[in-house]
Amino acid sequence: MRPLDPRLLRYASATRGTLAAGALLAVLRTACVIAFSWLVTDAIVRAIAGEDAGSLAGTLLLLTGMVLVRGALLWATDAVAARGGARAVGQLRERLTAAIGRLGPGWTARRSSGDVTLVAGHGMEALEGYFAGYLPQLVATAVATPLLVLTIGWRDLTSGIVLLITLPLIPVFMVLVGWATQAAQKRQWRALSALSSGFLDVVAGLSTLKLFGRQHRQEARIRAVSDQYRVHTMKVLRMSFLSGFVLELVASLSVAVIAVTIGLRLLGGSLDLSVGLFVLLLAPEAFLPLRNVGASYHAAAEGIEAAGNAFAVIEAAEGVAASEWGAGAGDGGRAVGGAGTIGGAEAVDGAGPAVGVGGAEDGGPADSRGLVFDGVTVAYDGRTVVDGFTAEVPPGVLAVLRAPSGAGKSSLVGAALGFTPARGRLLAGGRADVEGRRSAIAWAGQRPGLIAGTIADNVALGAAEPDAAAVAAALRDAAAPELDPATRLGTGGAGLSGGQAQRVAVARALYRLRTRGCPVLALDEPTSALDADTERRLLDSLRRVAAEGAAVLVVSHREAVVEAADRVLTVGAEEVSGVR
Repeated sequence: MRPLDPRLLRYASATRGTLAAGALLAVLRTACVIAFSWLVTDAIVRAIAGEDAGSLAGTLLLLTGMVLVRGALLWATDAVAARGGARAVGQLRERLTAAIGRLGPGWTARRSSGDVTLVAGHGMEALEGYFAGYLPQLVATAVATPLLVLTIGWRDLTSGIVLLITLPLIPVFMVLVGWATQAAQKRQWRALSALSSGFLDVVAGLSTLKLFGRQHRQEARIRAVSDQYRVHTMKVLRMSFLSGFVLELVASLSVAVIAVTIGLRLLGGSLDLSVGLFVLLLAPEAFLPLRNVGASYHAAAEGIEAAGNAFAVIEAAEGVAASEWGAGAGDGGRAVGGAGTIGGAEAVDGAGPAVGVGGAEDGGPADSRGLVFDGVTVAYDGRTVVDGFTAEVPPGVLAVLRAPSGAGKSSLVGAALGFTPARGRLLAGGRADVEGRRSAIAWAGQRPGLIAGTIADNVALGAAEPDAAAVAAALRDAAAPELDPATRLGTGGAGLSGGQAQRVAVARALYRLRTRGCPVLALDEPTSALDADTERRLLDSLRRVAAEGAAVLVVSHREAVVEAADRVLTVGAEEVSGVR
């Protein structure tokens, strides 16, 4: 990440206000510095000239007021930076979590949960140091340094020229040290990521490790990764101290050069004392912002690295959104209705009516209140998973999507939810945009995705005010009436069997369906861990849900589920191979 990445202004709009306020405060602080130096110079020169203390009282009073004003401006700068930084970090974290949601489970499954958590948690917290320390100094450098150089050059051209020659030395050394620091910071972040991921993996598999008596072997691994992180952290600290030393040395030598030239000219009588003293007081102030930027950069380096990783995730989500086609951009015009294979989808009609998709042979328009796939193609990692899939699940129909393993059944559901990049026409509840489709679909995936808390918390996940009656009804319809909503679960739903966790996930989807009025219910392998009797009770509930007017799509291999369906959709063999 650059010192001020333009993406920060785009993804965290609060940064703009922070920068504007910081620039204004920097101008006022610089004016105070110039005024303070002028007042000190005036007081000293007049005292040397023999004026009494009474005549200097007004100047000393102004000096006192200037000190107080400068202190107030420094406080205001810190307050604006802290408040603006908190807002900007909040906005960036919100964009990051929204991006992770848009990328969906498929993206997170291919990445370590520790890495994602590290960026969204510790990384965003580290970014607060960037806003509170580094950014105000960067703004002060951009504003104060030119003003001070112009003021010094206006009062003494020779000192201004010396300043222009020596000032660039500091950025040069900052860049050289910064490159080394950036490389060390990347290694430190990778070590922290490895430590976080490794620790989470050990915790997640601790029960298995203890079962086989291998838990103690992980101690050495965690210790080794922790030691690597310690080593890289110390290298970053050493470079920070080295950078501070270099900047102080260059600034001190530069001020010394200006002081020597002023002293020689004062002795020669070619320079007035008031001018020399004024310039000498301002010279260190001209170098101070640059020195502070170099010092604060290292404190903010970890946050800068985290911001770069966050931007990569946000841009990946924007790429997914850009790759989606709008309504009517698919292959279009392929009919669905009646028996037979159409566009790779075999529709076997049961109790549900045959409804066409855009130009169906029966002449009837598609009922887009349900779930529509029209020429949908899903491809990732250089492989076409589903090619030109066309099918529809109308309201009031229980449909089952079946296909061989790896044929893209879950990918189609993910495409409908906007989690998987796809081309073609997708409608859910009459909406073609991603947010609209998501709001129309109540969904439960293969993994229950439960959280620590009560069963009721899991069923009503995301609800501002959970409805206890709706929670109980959802559990009952999910064939889990024996589960007490007040039962507290551990992390990941610990305390439930696999079948119970699966039914809680189905209850969550049913709760969303009813409390938010979703027209579509999509379930991915909801009965894979259930016995025959529980499966039958759940299927009876799903048929009732469909009878109430919802479009129900179930991804399943189970024969009992297929037999209960009104319509069976099968991804053709040509979609399995990706060759049409």
